[in-house]
Amino acid sequence: MPDIEIAKKQIAELRERLSYHSYRYYALDSPEISDAEYDQMMVELRRLEEQYPALITPESPTQRVGAAPINEFGVVEHPKPLLSLANVFSDDELLAWHKRISNLIPNQAIDFVCELKMDGLAVALTYTDGKLTTGATRGDGFRGEDITQNLRTIKSIPLTVPKHAPRKFEVRGEVYLSKAGFAKLNKERAEEELPLFANPRNAAAGSLRQLDPRITAKRPLDIYIYALGYIDDAGHKAPSTHWETMEYLKSLGFRISPYSSKAASISEAAEYYRRWLDKREKLEFEADGVVIKANSLELQEALGAVGHDPRWAVAYKFPSIQATTKLLDIGINVGRTGSLNPYAILEPVSVGGVTIKRATLHNEEDIRRKDLRIGDTVIIQRAGEVIPEIVAPVKSKRTGDEKVFAMPDRCPVCGSEVFKPEGEAIARCTNASCPAQLHRLLAHFVSRNAMDIDGIGEKIAAALIVNGLVKDAADLYSLSKEQLLTMDGIEEKSAQNLLNAIGESKERPLSRFIFALGIRHVGAEIADILANHFGSVDALSQATGEDLTQIPAIGPKIAESITAFFQKDRNRSIIERLEQAGVTLKERGGEQKNLPLKGQQFVLTGTLASLTRNEAEARIKALGGSAGSSVSKKTTYVVAGADPGSKIEKAQKLGVKIISEDEFLKLIG
Repeated sequence: MPDIEIAKKQIAELRERLSYHSYRYYALDSPEISDAEYDQMMVELRRLEEQYPALITPESPTQRVGAAPINEFGVVEHPKPLLSLANVFSDDELLAWHKRISNLIPNQAIDFVCELKMDGLAVALTYTDGKLTTGATRGDGFRGEDITQNLRTIKSIPLTVPKHAPRKFEVRGEVYLSKAGFAKLNKERAEEELPLFANPRNAAAGSLRQLDPRITAKRPLDIYIYALGYIDDAGHKAPSTHWETMEYLKSLGFRISPYSSKAASISEAAEYYRRWLDKREKLEFEADGVVIKANSLELQEALGAVGHDPRWAVAYKFPSIQATTKLLDIGINVGRTGSLNPYAILEPVSVGGVTIKRATLHNEEDIRRKDLRIGDTVIIQRAGEVIPEIVAPVKSKRTGDEKVFAMPDRCPVCGSEVFKPEGEAIARCTNASCPAQLHRLLAHFVSRNAMDIDGIGEKIAAALIVNGLVKDAADLYSLSKEQLLTMDGIEEKSAQNLLNAIGESKERPLSRFIFALGIRHVGAEIADILANHFGSVDALSQATGEDLTQIPAIGPKIAESITAFFQKDRNRSIIERLEQAGVTLKERGGEQKNLPLKGQQFVLTGTLASLTRNEAEARIKALGGSAGSSVSKKTTYVVAGADPGSKIEKAQKLGVKIISEDEFLKLIG
């Protein structure tokens, strides 16, 4: 077969695959592959088309932008095409791009503006006679969806502009969902048993494509404006550079990126990329690269576009945080409370420069909800130091040989029976002496937020158990130097340091001790509330379920877990031995019964002007109150700062008292 026939077949296959994935990404907001895989296919198609230019057609994905508008929305014609950007993935490719555009405008110096490439949804906003009249998606670059009513719900989009603005003009921006907003939205969807969004970009796109603007209004969308599309007003002259244009748009009330920077040369632009590559995880939003633009608008006009890419700008992409790989198997870890925690065993794949072999799966219900099967091709995601997770299976790649996961009915560590309490998502080992539970519980007891015993980490905790020196937390306080010296890697000095750290831990605050006990559902915040209310472990151990549920933030499930813990002879025995060893089991200064906010629960929402959230919560706790994160019937006060969230609505529905910052300050003195 001639080479051109082979190329024609390869091009046809690539176009079909790219069109399919483009439709899923842009129109359905439900991708099946990572951005990196899509980019690789596009690069290969471009290479083949450059080699065989006679095979280029207007319908090729290289000649298009995004996908056609969907039928549910009206169609908006873009007077000036909304082009996408060509991508580069290395300094060499960036320099090659720079060389190409420099050759087109010889003997002209080019300076640049560098911007973060936000992973959101591009929109065009048209203003006429001072008012927002139309808002549209990119669509196919020439026609987009009319989503004006949904865009009007985004608070950072001005509905009007100053009188000195042009009579008619268009700005372009990126609508996005912050990382925190994305996590909150997916949590709410999981609770409602709705499909989860794969990433913030898809969540933003899905939020904007709601037929009911009230749904969009409930989602914390935001926008950064990144360009002036056009001005239709003879009396207004546009600025001469992109940088000046953005400053001008800022003066009209538009939100522009604070992360942009000028670059006098292409090497400075590359340095901007490297700087943000190291800091991208600290951003409030997802960024998948940087955009490098020629600053001069005259040069932009001279350079023009090729296909659907402007020549005067390029996207230098960050390494992907998503990839696809095979789910080889599902393993089980046993936690400190006996929980059986599934995890994914993956075919090794590089994500963001790190080789990933395992990923979290949360619980059996999460596996069912995502419909994950052993043998699936899956999309995995890694962001910063967060444990990689599986976003979704690629169902279109199933062969029929995949296996549905079933939770084992026996503990994989000790072989004991597994029990799943009614109404709970997690199955548990019934053996309280399970070695895996002991190891996890001991590691928790000595951890930084608990008893903070410096020098005893996961490995030392495991070694103490394996060597038979520790069977529970109380055994730590009877260890001798001679016993420690029998362990591999422990020498005279390190043994003494461990003993000193164990001795120092006896004086930890009561709240830390309660947290260290590892009672189910009792985190650091609840432990703090319990210590403040009861003042001693003895008083807490005698509390009934009714006593506990009278305390704000303590519900029936937590109360049941606490009473069940203290009813077990083994747990009471360990606490007695800890007390005999000299561990402090009382709050310093007694039970502090007369604190002014004792028994009151506060929930903070919005921004306080006079003190930070941490300072406010610390003050509440110091006065005997508790600071919660969600509003319930037990909440005493909701403190409303500037720009409060949906907690205000919930408080109103439940009849919880809402107070201002000034009223709050009077309460805390």
